[in-house]
Amino acid sequence: MTDYLPYDENQELDNNTSDNHHFRDILEQSMSRRDLIAKTASGAAALALASSLTACSDDNENGNIGDDESNPNPPTDNNARPEKLSFSPVKKNLDDWVTVPEGYTATVLYAMGDSIHPIYSDWDDKNIPNGPSFQFRSGDCHDGMSYFGLSTKTGRYDENASEHGLLVMNHEYINQTFLHPQGPTKVDGRRPEDEVIREVNAHGVSIVHIKKNTETQAVEIVKSSPFNRRITASTVMDFSGPVTNSPLVRTAFSPNGRQTRGTHNNCGNGYTPWGTYLTAEENFIGYFQRSGTDQYADRSEAEKTALKRYGLGLDISYQTEKNADGTVKRDEKNSIVYVLDAQGQKVPERDDQDRIVYLDKSSRYAWETAQAGVESQDMYDRWSANVTKASASQDYRNAPNTFGWIVEIDPFDNSANPVKRTALGRFAHEDCRASRAIEGEQFAFYMGDDSRGEYIYKFVSDAKWDPKDINTGYRAGDKYMNKGKFYVAKFNADGTGQWIELAHGKNGLTAENAVYPFSSDADVLTFARLAGDAVGATKMDRPEWVAVNPENGEVYVTLTNNSNRGNSSAQPVDAANPRNYSDPEGGKGNVNGHIIRFKEENTASESFEWDIYLFGAEASMDANINLSGLNDNNDLSSPDGMWFDPRGVLWIQTDDGAYTDTTNCMMLAALPGQVGDGGPATTSNGQATIAGAKVTDENLRRFLTGPKECEITGVTMTPDYKAIFINVQHPGEDSKTFDAPTSNWPASQSDRSNKTARPRSATVVITRNDGGVIAG
Repeated sequence: MTDYLPYDENQELDNNTSDNHHFRDILEQSMSRRDLIAKTASGAAALALASSLTACSDDNENGNIGDDESNPNPPTDNNARPEKLSFSPVKKNLDDWVTVPEGYTATVLYAMGDSIHPIYSDWDDKNIPNGPSFQFRSGDCHDGMSYFGLSTKTGRYDENASEHGLLVMNHEYINQTFLHPQGPTKVDGRRPEDEVIREVNAHGVSIVHIKKNTETQAVEIVKSSPFNRRITASTVMDFSGPVTNSPLVRTAFSPNGRQTRGTHNNCGNGYTPWGTYLTAEENFIGYFQRSGTDQYADRSEAEKTALKRYGLGLDISYQTEKNADGTVKRDEKNSIVYVLDAQGQKVPERDDQDRIVYLDKSSRYAWETAQAGVESQDMYDRWSANVTKASASQDYRNAPNTFGWIVEIDPFDNSANPVKRTALGRFAHEDCRASRAIEGEQFAFYMGDDSRGEYIYKFVSDAKWDPKDINTGYRAGDKYMNKGKFYVAKFNADGTGQWIELAHGKNGLTAENAVYPFSSDADVLTFARLAGDAVGATKMDRPEWVAVNPENGEVYVTLTNNSNRGNSSAQPVDAANPRNYSDPEGGKGNVNGHIIRFKEENTASESFEWDIYLFGAEASMDANINLSGLNDNNDLSSPDGMWFDPRGVLWIQTDDGAYTDTTNCMMLAALPGQVGDGGPATTSNGQATIAGAKVTDENLRRFLTGPKECEITGVTMTPDYKAIFINVQHPGEDSKTFDAPTSNWPASQSDRSNKTARPRSATVVITRNDGGVIAG
């Protein structure tokens, strides 16, 4: 008998059961007709686009790429960090639009379904475009984002260019209710192919050419630019680094383990000093289905251990209950079958071979159920992670191992595949931020694993930074991201910490390890969570985004919240995760989250000092909960997105459910101090910790609030600091049906009386009405 356990995001968020403490030039960029068809799914749409594809027009025809020397108002030097924040703080509110300070304007730039090529029509709520067209439209659930200045002379990366640039952003997941004409459907248990194609294409990354008017600061998308492109959950990707060719990533698509298809659940991001984009694959595991019978397939116990640790383990569920007539009751809501013996005790159900029946793990969107018509059947079968053939090179049992990586994308080069950088480990990557690039010195990449009780990691490149590598694309990636040392963090109660190296043969990571038999570096990197368990890394409160202070190199990590902290024997409070309390709405644990920070002697250091920069809290909470002294102008809950602009202004964004009865999610600007500017503190539950200096209105205040039921995420800026971009994700996410939306944004941004439009995730650009510097 086959029974299904519905997809539950908790299978991704809570799997740590260890005992640990806690530019090529423009002509080179244009795609040929043949290349476009080869790289584009769905022939009809590809042929139509290929026959009309043109490169950027000249300066005068379409207002595309101009000449830097013709700019009558060259940008001034605005690099100085403000001494204090002077914009009017935005009040907490529940409005259905983006609210910004007085003197600023928020404009919707790029919303889900918007076209990035002139051949495709504008979005129409009542005529949802077909699935293949989403290869040339905005994806859904905009998330992490970076701006790359575009030189109008060379067509390459220019870190100082503000008039033209490439805006690169993630599309984390989808809101099925509004992506399809009437929400998602199934026919005879199968998802319709066009819906699946639309969903697959709505994931991934957008690269969008934008132009900013130097006088008004107005920003527009250059629709005819050959730089505009989408990378989706079916785009071919290359592996690079120690896991390349490993048996762990061999599939029927790539029997030698050198490639895979797609990137999805792209959450946070990063960028490299040589001018490429880094996208982080976060909650990837829920996209895969695994059948209960796979428990008895030809899999090793090590494989089963790894699948369970990453959320694709198989479980038996029971309930001691019978029907009135004494027969076994079936819980149709959860599709769980349980069996009682003659004494009324729960016992495992067994099949006709006397094997325990394991419940299937269903996938998040059931892509594996689609029946091919436009695409090959293989495009859908790859989402079933079952042993179905004689070897891993013939099926997709290893498909989950091909996700969970940091992916490097060169926005200026569409001739090469994106690259999954395996030396940086595999886990639920939330973000990836590089340290300061100093000539002649090594630099590091810092990363968080966004699940309850997971770890903070860093990768230190063996190569030392050479500015000559700017604009060398994936060659630089090979140089700096394939070889180095990979670490996980351990935080001590005294404000110190260690980076523990994760490498085969070191720190007990051998075939004899009791947690997992690590037989190679490929094992350690592919199953980085298990390696972190084995070496005693500190379980953290959902490590999300990372930011590096350009002034002193200190590293900040948002720990968004953790309902398990202090409520679970596996996750007791500790100095680095010190709070367990109840909020007025009934939440318990680390309800509002915090931001931890640390400093190192240099990027290669294996030790650090830490404190907690900021504690999320409601302003009215007791001082031993509201340890940072937040007030109504700056109180926040669940810090998530975070970025230091080059001046040293820290932008903090929230993804919250605990304070949303009072205010929508928000973004704040901060002028933080440094590690050690505060001192010892004790939380409401008696835990000793180390807190940063209390904040004030002058160094932390609310810059914006979003529309209803959204997350504010993704933040970047033009180098002249006159346009800041943010993403609004999943507005109206609590809507039950497509025809009864609880938000009407982004339509409501310009028409506040609109009560019918579908909510759509979108990118917003914010400028000052006087054309001045943001938060200047």
